[in-house]
Amino acid sequence: MPKFLRSAMILAVICLMAPRMAHAADDIWTVLAAGDIGVCDSRGPVATAELLDRLDGVVLALGDLAYPRGTPEQFRNCYDPTWGRQKNRTYPVPGNHDYKTKDAAGYFDYWGSRAGESRVGYYSFDLGAWHLIALNSLLSDDAFQNQLTWLRNDLERSSHRCILAYWHHPVFSSGKHGYDRRMLPVFRTLHEAGASIVLAGHDHLYERFAPQDPTGTKDSQHGIRSFVVGTGGAKLYDFDDVLPNSEFRFNEDWGLLRLTLGHSGYAWEFLTTDGKSIDAGEEPCVARDQK
Repeated sequence: MPKFLRSAMILAVICLMAPRMAHAADDIWTVLAAGDIGVCDSRGPVATAELLDRLDGVVLALGDLAYPRGTPEQFRNCYDPTWGRQKNRTYPVPGNHDYKTKDAAGYFDYWGSRAGESRVGYYSFDLGAWHLIALNSLLSDDAFQNQLTWLRNDLERSSHRCILAYWHHPVFSSGKHGYDRRMLPVFRTLHEAGASIVLAGHDHLYERFAPQDPTGTKDSQHGIRSFVVGTGGAKLYDFDDVLPNSEFRFNEDWGLLRLTLGHSGYAWEFLTTDGKSIDAGEEPCVARDQK
């Protein structure tokens, strides 16, 4: 068993004694992720929030957080009573429904400084050996180019061995929204920098891809492993055309992706609302100093 996973087992025992603890010795971190969440009068966000209540770790909210229009009232009434309980450990990104209110005002007012500075919707932070980058897939034209420039500078400044990035619209998905090219320049920049993981939502399902390059070609050595985790509570979608390199697909229940981030690798596990693990694995991160 890899050293970082042995440490993760020790972490699990520690977490039973100290709930909400996100890391332990050897700098092992737990991340919990899903998007497409805050639907009022739905059991979906209630069930995933109850699962979050039982788990420790940093929470990544992958956009479309308050349906249907991301108004202040919908954040207050449809998101805050469920996932809002974890607000102080959540790092969000916006989705298209959050932008149905002008300039995503409801989203930015609700999150404040937790959504990054200057209300642009992108920021970064570190967890042990990992550099995490939150990005905004709703930007266009000059605002998108500013984000891309910021991303390149942020990657140059970071010396962390492993990179995880997340946003709302997936570049690769077998759901009804399919292959979305809007973030392809971002994906290409991350691939060039040696990123390991990209998370997205938007399609209301769970899907895991093999590591790929920006053309969708399998790249086991330097490719980025993509996860679509739109299972936070909104109505689940069917799968359409299955894309190449799609390794696992699930749309029978809501749930969370749990990532264990170690010094030189990571493990993944998708948990349904009853805590059942239906997809799990592990692999080394792309070592940036070897790329």
